[in-house]
Amino acid sequence: MSRSKGSGDDRLSAEEQGGLFVNPVKAKLGPDKPDDKAGHRQRLRDRFSNGGADAVPDYELLEMILYRAFPRIDTKPVAKRLLARFGSFAEVIAAPPDRLKEVEGVGTRAVQELKLIKTAAERLTKGQIQSRPALSSWNSVLDYLRLAQGFEDREHFRILFLDKKNHLIADEVQGRGTVDHTPVYVREVVKRALELAATAIILVHNHPSGDPTPSRADIEVTKQIIDAAKPLGVTVHDHIVVGRNGHASLRSLRLI
Repeated sequence: MSRSKGSGDDRLSAEEQGGLFVNPVKAKLGPDKPDDKAGHRQRLRDRFSNGGADAVPDYELLEMILYRAFPRIDTKPVAKRLLARFGSFAEVIAAPPDRLKEVEGVGTRAVQELKLIKTAAERLTKGQIQSRPALSSWNSVLDYLRLAQGFEDREHFRILFLDKKNHLIADEVQGRGTVDHTPVYVREVVKRALELAATAIILVHNHPSGDPTPSRADIEVTKQIIDAAKPLGVTVHDHIVVGRNGHASLRSLRLI
């Protein structure tokens, strides 16, 4: 997509600026001609309102999300290009902004709308685990973790800190690494748990390859953290590895 000259990062095309764009074809038709795009959008909204999420496929859901970014152009081609590039609705909203902008027609405002959806989904799923003990809402925990970092293109090491009733005290990303490695410092993990008065922790990291199978290094560092934390009264409930293809629990696999 061409960009107009200007200062700052928010250099939007005429389409993205909404009201500044005038469609020359539509202008020739005159004001009395019906706006078929407006009709299509309303029909899509009605179908979604009446049938819910199951009534619209992924590309139409993306179409609707992009309406605010593109108030006067057809969003279907952009939605289909996004799905063709990233493969699924979840991967579109989780994709890094720079990669999203590589797709023809996607600019700053479109990225903002997609990231707004991801943030809202994270807040929703995180709220579900904050209100209940983590171990009694395990599926919600897994949903949140996969959404939060399962589609990242770099490894992130996260810790969920829990109190004695297994309620969430804090959710912190302790490190960001490369495509296949994140440094983990055992002493810093235990120190932070003590600072927060946590009695239990859940370790989390992602595999950008998509395969959540734990590596030997994953197992070894988990055992080191368990050995360092136990004498200080901190329990390691699990180490979860997430990826776009699912998750793996070291506890369930009996690796710890």
